[in-house]
Amino acid sequence: MAKRDYYEVLGVDKSATLDEIKKAYRKLAIANHPDKNPGDKAAEERFKEASEAYEVLSDDKKRQAYDQFGFAGVDGAGGAGGYQRVYTDFSDLFSGSGFEDIFSSLFGGSARTSSRRASNQGQSIRYTVEMELADVVADTKKELTFVHNVACDTCHGTGSANGGNSRRVCPSCGGSGQIRTTQGFFSMARPCPNCQGEGYILDNPCQACKGSGVMRKQQTIKVKIPAGIESGQDIIIAGLGNAGPNNGPAGDLYIRVNLKPHKYFIRQDDDLYVQIPISMTQAALGSDINVTTIDGAVVKVSVPAGIQDGKLVRVRNQGMPRYKSTSGQRGDMFIRFKVTTPKRLSIKARSLMKELAEAIGEETSPAPEPFDQE
Repeated sequence: MAKRDYYEVLGVDKSATLDEIKKAYRKLAIANHPDKNPGDKAAEERFKEASEAYEVLSDDKKRQAYDQFGFAGVDGAGGAGGYQRVYTDFSDLFSGSGFEDIFSSLFGGSARTSSRRASNQGQSIRYTVEMELADVVADTKKELTFVHNVACDTCHGTGSANGGNSRRVCPSCGGSGQIRTTQGFFSMARPCPNCQGEGYILDNPCQACKGSGVMRKQQTIKVKIPAGIESGQDIIIAGLGNAGPNNGPAGDLYIRVNLKPHKYFIRQDDDLYVQIPISMTQAALGSDINVTTIDGAVVKVSVPAGIQDGKLVRVRNQGMPRYKSTSGQRGDMFIRFKVTTPKRLSIKARSLMKELAEAIGEETSPAPEPFDQE
């Protein structure tokens, strides 16, 4: 049977880039891999054919020779010896592409050569703290109680009874944590079923922790919450996560700070916005008023004469502290003035309001204005 053109095999143009060639081969390799199609000779041949084509077209020199001289230019590059590497080393082709997970789910192992678990470090854990906005105007201490894995008191984290060392190298995998199987022209590694990929076996596991080396423990600590922290930020405490199995290092504790919405103040970065009602006369004549800040202090604020409803006045350095600032810097407080109209007037007040209307010459037929006009 005559060989098919390599570009035709992969379904790509002669001008295809290396990435396009890789993508085409990945698709064919996954669809026709012998592990996915046991006993299907046609799929196996398609897999061989695609691998041979990829072996040539993924190599610049071989591809150039093939483009110039056809199969004669790459004689010996394909066949059983030429494309063996393609079957046994998927690490470059599939790494970082998401296809390792696909191969793992299809064939029960990883496409990349792996050893026993790369690290025994414990997992990091997260704890969420709910706080009021006013609580983070200054540094504060927060007590929290959480549960995490710690080294077993009985075996001191070894997993062996009485703290001894009853580990021995797994005879099935020789301590590698993997079993490599070869089927014809390709080879794959899978976690060792005898030791579950650990590379060793415990002959006398600790009964308290069932050989894991860790136990659950409740712990209470006091944590400093820095002033000015934003809602959703984390405070990281190294080593207070879950202890690693077999005396592995512990992970970290991530404390997520969630700030509850304030009844009056709205935060934007380090600035605060608050709405303050003022009377018509205060707005018209101007006035000095007292405003309570987020931290309970009282500041005097001047209302400019003639201020309109909804206008903002900035009060500097009365916002939130800047996170981790060493100089005590703060954002600003913006006051939005809401001009209120009295709903009930006494007889005297009504008379005065009429006199005022006549004095300022109120327009009885006002013309419309655009919404954005000040």
